[in-house]
Amino acid sequence: MAFSAALRRAASAAAPVAVRFLWRGHQANRSTLIHILSPRTTIGERTAFPFSSAACFSSAAKKPATDADLVRVIESEIKCALESDDHDRVEEVPDGFPFEIQDEKGMNTVTLKRSFQGENIEVIVSMPSLVTGEEPDHDRVGDDDNEDGDQEEKPGQSSVPLTVNISKGNGPSLEFSCTAYADEVTIDSMSVRENKESDDEMLAYEGPDFNDLDENLQKAFYKYLEIRGISPMTTNFLHEYMINKDSREYLWWLKNLKQFIQN
Repeated sequence: MAFSAALRRAASAAAPVAVRFLWRGHQANRSTLIHILSPRTTIGERTAFPFSSAACFSSAAKKPATDADLVRVIESEIKCALESDDHDRVEEVPDGFPFEIQDEKGMNTVTLKRSFQGENIEVIVSMPSLVTGEEPDHDRVGDDDNEDGDQEEKPGQSSVPLTVNISKGNGPSLEFSCTAYADEVTIDSMSVRENKESDDEMLAYEGPDFNDLDENLQKAFYKYLEIRGISPMTTNFLHEYMINKDSREYLWWLKNLKQFIQN
């Protein structure tokens, strides 16, 4: 046993010498060095790792099977989107359309701009709220109390939100929040906006609810917007345009999503 211990000490002392000899003489290939070295042995500034560690790193880079399943589902959605005619349809701008259209790919809004008798008019058009299928039946509240019987609930329609801002130079602006349907537009609210941002603007009185205004005043504001280009022709075009944009953006989003999952 003493002889065996002495032999192990001699072998341990000789190992670094053997390594230096092989390294300096360039007589050992990579597999010989890795065979001689321990699982992690430092030679100067170099560190050698066994092949088992490299195999561990390669297995960690393997993508989970759920990623492949997700890609297949995305590809199915892309196929359905491509079968739709909306993704590649180009709406022809009607003659006399008063606005310049600024449509940036990847954005969920479109900007319309025009000048009108010294006014700068900017319209932010948002993605449509689509209504499909049949509307469920609802019990109408107050039917028994409706003496005139002339108030009908508006059927469900696809709509497009609009924000119309009308300004004159550096002064305040008049802002309308509207909802555009296929052939008409409704004013949801209106307010006067200061051109500069301030803490006082948050507390500024913006007037009563639009629906609480006198009926003649409401009609006058509808006419005010119509003269400036927010007309049935404009809203009808915007309705179709934004539905097609929604389809195009969805398809582009799916393709980017697939590329991200695959990379």
